[in-house]
Amino acid sequence: MGLEGEMEQRAPYDPMPHGPAEVGVGPWVGPLPTEPWYDAELLAAGDRRNVVDRYRYWSMEAIVADLDERRHDFHVAIENWQHDFNIGTIVRSANAFLAAEVHIVGNRRWNRRGAMVTDRYQHIRHHASAADLAAYLHGIDVQLLGIDNLPGSAHLETMTVPRRVCFLFGQEGPGLSTQAHEVCDGTFSIAQFGSTRSINASAAAAIAMHSWIRTHADLSGAGDVPAWRG
Repeated sequence: MGLEGEMEQRAPYDPMPHGPAEVGVGPWVGPLPTEPWYDAELLAAGDRRNVVDRYRYWSMEAIVADLDERRHDFHVAIENWQHDFNIGTIVRSANAFLAAEVHIVGNRRWNRRGAMVTDRYQHIRHHASAADLAAYLHGIDVQLLGIDNLPGSAHLETMTVPRRVCFLFGQEGPGLSTQAHEVCDGTFSIAQFGSTRSINASAAAAIAMHSWIRTHADLSGAGDVPAWRG
């Protein structure tokens, strides 16, 4: 088979480009299941999406409903003034760590490319300003913490990460806006030991989210849906 034929068999997004020629599973074999969460088209054609095995052949709506039963208590917010490509990557990490909500502050349209369609499984809320975001979060008893590597910020490595928290990230380069600083309940920084003064915004977001997971998530493996350790 030539390269062109191989590419035709791959899913639009292939998480393992050097792995098997096909991602996911083909059409359902045997009697069709009758449970309401299955999608008739996927059962007939196969499921090539980048989802864990538990959700093979499930409809998107059913997957979201199941995730809603066990979302974590942390939120993620990103300022969107420059159509930053990091926003999509942060959304993808928020899906992996099962954030309660993702908040876009500023421009309503944002760069979805890095999300790899994971935004379909997340609750994404838009706020015109950082003040609007803070008001919403405080109304549901969630602290707003921004990432800022300036003096006075708490050290993420030694601070107690709140259970009900929203991590706010600025744009790549300029960082948090002045307006965002003014409404944050506090800021934290990530320890660095090299020559650069900052790390990539999406990398910082993943580190912050994982710090919450290490502190608060159930990693026991108990229950119907243990952590996916792919």
